[in-house]
Amino acid sequence: MKRRTFIQLAAATAAVPSIAFSKTKKVKLGYLHTLAVDGQMWLADSQGLWKKEGLDMEFIQFQTGLELFQAMSGGSIDVLSTGAVMSNFPARGQGKVFLINDIEFATAQLWVHPDMGIHDWADLKGKKISTTAGTTAHVFLDTALRAHGIDPKKDVQLVNQRMPDAVTAFISKAVPAVALWVPFNIPIRNKSPGAKMLGDASAYYPKAAIVDGWAARNDFYDKEKDVLERIIRAWVSANDYFVANPDKALIQLQAKHYPNVPLADLKEQFHAQKMFTSKEWAKLYADGTVTKWLQKVTDFFVDFAHISDAVPASQYFDPKLYLKVMKS
Repeated sequence: MKRRTFIQLAAATAAVPSIAFSKTKKVKLGYLHTLAVDGQMWLADSQGLWKKEGLDMEFIQFQTGLELFQAMSGGSIDVLSTGAVMSNFPARGQGKVFLINDIEFATAQLWVHPDMGIHDWADLKGKKISTTAGTTAHVFLDTALRAHGIDPKKDVQLVNQRMPDAVTAFISKAVPAVALWVPFNIPIRNKSPGAKMLGDASAYYPKAAIVDGWAARNDFYDKEKDVLERIIRAWVSANDYFVANPDKALIQLQAKHYPNVPLADLKEQFHAQKMFTSKEWAKLYADGTVTKWLQKVTDFFVDFAHISDAVPASQYFDPKLYLKVMKS
């Protein structure tokens, strides 16, 4: 009996490593390479937080939120981190939002050429404005124009371009105005010293806010809630470190992930976004504030993209996973 017990205990002990290993989960994560979207992601990676949670993360960079959601709908990625478009495709039934990174507080901006006759908002009537349709910049532009009594559909001419092309068009004065997101303001400041920033998204906060965050593929969300909770736990640690130690965090991020971006420019991007501690986010999840912010942007997409039978934010955004993690 003693020998049998010893053998059983030895076998159980030997099995522990394989059990732990079997719990490691491979996750394909698509992302946009901009600080407001991938800051916490890369900090979690550099601090070993993904591995600590038993996650083997494969990071796949995309250029636009549209490409991200197309990839996720096609099954080539499991989760994604992006900007305003997460109020678009989940409203079409494509993906579930489960985590918020930050607010695009002043990242979306409108720049104009005063020497082309634009000095104030009223001067935009009848003018061309370049931007990338369906993005954070476009959502901001729509809100700002309406706030100043300008009909975005009738009073201005929207020129839809990829953001690098929109900025180039503005610098060459092919258009008198451009709605953009940082860091695309930097080449304008460097190459068009006479240009003027007419306003940014911070003017409409907190009534309106464009949030960045994470969404999961529908089937992944249904079957892998434990994995999503592990993602949230790693994110919480990285986020709180970022909020408490922004200078250290930015130095780390710049050295490894943004080597071609001067530290001063990266700091400017950081100050254009609004971050909260994980506990502060929990309150905004619980009281419905995040849901309202998401819904307001969804309302824009419903109108702009003519989404029929749109899924409301109260259904495509799940705050319960985050709140569960925060209580544990």
